[in-house]
Amino acid sequence: MSRTTGLVKKIGTRFLPFADAATKELPLSQLLRLSLFQVSVGLAMVLLNATLNRVMIVELKISATLVSVLVALPLLFAPMRALIGHKSDTHRSILGWKRVPYIWAGTMMQFAGLAIMPFALLVMTGGGQSGPLAGEIFGALAFLMVGAGVAVTQTAGLALANDLAPADARPRVVSLLYTMLLVGMLISSVVLGRILTDFTETQLVGVIQGTAVVTLVLNVIALWKQEVRQVGGTTTTAEEDKAFAVRWSDFTAAPRTRRLLTAVALGAAGFGMQDILLEPYGGQVLGLSVGRTTGLTALSSMGTLIGLSMAAQALAQGRDAARLAACGALVGIVAFALVVFSAPTHSVALLSLGTTGIGLGNGLFAVCTLTAAMALGEEGGSGLALGVWGAVQASAAGLGILLSGIIRDGVGAMAMAGKLGPGLVDPATGYSIVWHIEIFLLFGSLIALGPLARRAVDAQSRARFGLTEFPT
Repeated sequence: MSRTTGLVKKIGTRFLPFADAATKELPLSQLLRLSLFQVSVGLAMVLLNATLNRVMIVELKISATLVSVLVALPLLFAPMRALIGHKSDTHRSILGWKRVPYIWAGTMMQFAGLAIMPFALLVMTGGGQSGPLAGEIFGALAFLMVGAGVAVTQTAGLALANDLAPADARPRVVSLLYTMLLVGMLISSVVLGRILTDFTETQLVGVIQGTAVVTLVLNVIALWKQEVRQVGGTTTTAEEDKAFAVRWSDFTAAPRTRRLLTAVALGAAGFGMQDILLEPYGGQVLGLSVGRTTGLTALSSMGTLIGLSMAAQALAQGRDAARLAACGALVGIVAFALVVFSAPTHSVALLSLGTTGIGLGNGLFAVCTLTAAMALGEEGGSGLALGVWGAVQASAAGLGILLSGIIRDGVGAMAMAGKLGPGLVDPATGYSIVWHIEIFLLFGSLIALGPLARRAVDAQSRARFGLTEFPT
């Protein structure tokens, strides 16, 4: 029996690169249960950024501009992530918890937003007696509540994981948490795509409200007996009691921190602009069904899972996070080029390969920049460090999503009207402009990461990738 157990452990550690994230302080069973909050976040992300945007644009005939505004609304709450992280660091609670109250509050906001969302979308189409305006108002409220809930839950949840894990295990814990995020996205994209293969309004209501129930159940299980209660209530130190503005100034004062956050903003926008357009692109340009376009999200999730696995293995070997993030940006540039060429060749294979590459690059980039941000918060204030990273990442992605819909509609309308020349009278033109902008933004992220990679090479003398030759 002991030999069998040892063999299973050896195989698990070898082929599951995050199995060694478990420690004596944070066993694997507890860590996996905690990571369920990431599964619920992944479910909400697929629903809002993939399935619903395709349904709203193609089936419900809602303009891409309005859809981009609705999908970007949740990210208006993103700048508050830094304040949320700070508050969860310094929260005083008679119940003896710091992180749990925030995770629970975020869960309830997600539940409420998802509960009213399907009815708002149906009214938005103009089929109700009150007209589309009421649907637009309540739809905006629903999207905003879900976004606020995701921001609060994810920021406090990551901070709680950071509290529970020893410092040397935190990079692997980050990889495991993002793996579970991708597992949630992968499973939900497959399930939602299968359910909505033959779209009906009744199915839409059932899917969204079922998501609300699943979110509540998963987060309750994730929270159960995770944070140790302090008898008599929580207290804070003098350092933790510093005003948010002072702690923000201290944290962002270092040039390395500012450069990392610049790279995060450019990379997040570069990878994020395609979020609401990739599935409509597959449907309008290549003629794919709802089920097949939702499958694109599954491919992206699989690519990101591979990227997370590669990042975890490389970080465990001592590779520099900034250089790995730059590799992710380079993979993203190549992947967007493949998506661009999928339209003139009318190749579903190129689109699928490019989508997988986008996920791979995004996985490398996200987990490595988050690992770098966690390192910045090692001396205390992990909630603030993670909140700042989340605020910059989500704000940049939200702005990119908002602009992507406007650019696609504006450029696409001009192209179809013949104002850009007869050679560009094609429904793919508006999308293609967005893909090219994303390539440009990822190049900008590479430039921002260059000096960080150079410092790592100078300090450790293990350069293999010529990123340091980029102009800065």
